[in-house]
Amino acid sequence: MKILHLSDTHLERTDAPNRHGVGATDSLRLMLAELRHQRGVDAIVVTGDLANDGAVEAYSAVRELIGGFARRMGGVPVFYTTGNHDEREAFGKVLGSGHLAADGTDRVVSAVFPVEFACAAVSDVGGYRFITLDSLVPGKVYGRLSGAQLDWLKEELSTPFGNGTVLALHHPPIALDVPTQQAFGLRNPGELADAIRGSDVRVVLTGHFHLQLFGFLEATPVWVTPGVVNRIDLTTAYGTERAVRGASASRVELGGDTGPMFHTLHARDPRAHETVYQLDAEQTRSVIEREREPEQQGG
Repeated sequence: MKILHLSDTHLERTDAPNRHGVGATDSLRLMLAELRHQRGVDAIVVTGDLANDGAVEAYSAVRELIGGFARRMGGVPVFYTTGNHDEREAFGKVLGSGHLAADGTDRVVSAVFPVEFACAAVSDVGGYRFITLDSLVPGKVYGRLSGAQLDWLKEELSTPFGNGTVLALHHPPIALDVPTQQAFGLRNPGELADAIRGSDVRVVLTGHFHLQLFGFLEATPVWVTPGVVNRIDLTTAYGTERAVRGASASRVELGGDTGPMFHTLHARDPRAHETVYQLDAEQTRSVIEREREPEQQGG
């Protein structure tokens, strides 16, 4: 099983550059152009923050660009998840369950999609089950999986499937000792670990951090793919944050004696590594403070 894994496209309602001067649509087009030489691709997974402001036009552009690429790659399916910048109703209006055939038709086997709950779905390809989860908490940067969604996941995983399951969501259940990652990742990783323990989940694919990161949730491999719109540079001083230009994606291979394997693919952008934005320690603390939950603020 060969998967192309993208995340954090952050498309706007128009092709105009975003507030940092980066053309998100241009970044996605550049990344897809670089990926055209990949061969034997079985599926494409896009783990959230598809749109920067939840605009229907942005989801339509994502479907057109990535769907067109999927058709050129031989008609492979595309699996989308929501992210913290996404809007569930607009996501569903354009992308349905998020499990699309290359021609844009919905190929889902099972889905949960009341707007107030989650965009979670199941389908399969190449002997693998693909489950997408919804870790979006409206108005917040951090993520959380609801108890109802986790119960649904446990039920889905109660029956093993073929070669196993690929689980995809936006917010990573792992983090480095980096203040923004600690504050903005998945808030209930232990509950996710409980839900998948002893199951056939082969890998958890995520995004959100805009950099590549590998670790384990108990015994399950977790891969964080870097962002398409930009990437985070961790060479700055502790407690600060710097984003730089440069679209990236990943190639994930499952099965065989050595899987899972992960490789990061970078677009050849002549402006790569230029600073997009930089937050000093005080600005970073302020951003984190705004995300604290009420009980944390009261304590």
